[in-house]
Amino acid sequence: MSDRKDASEQRLERGYTVREVTNIQASWTERQRGAPGTFTLQLILDNGVEEYILDATADDMDVLVKLFGKSGHTMFDLDRKVLMFSNLDTD
Repeated sequence: MSDRKDASEQRLERGYTVREVTNIQASWTERQRGAPGTFTLQLILDNGVEEYILDATADDMDVLVKLFGKSGHTMFDLDRKVLMFSNLDTD
């Protein structure tokens, strides 16, 4: 029982590292002439305090760019690798 309590307390003390996405840069890279390329999305977090690169499929990139366009505020959880979009305009 004590070990379980210690592990739970450690998770609470650790918390999460969540940063605001303050800028994004989308890129496409050619891998081989005539072959499909690779999309990446560079997240600039807290005005450059940290950066994170997402590898995305073309379908994912399309959805992500739309979500960023509709979101009034976006956060990124570095520990869980989760983008959180808020204040989405649903029109």
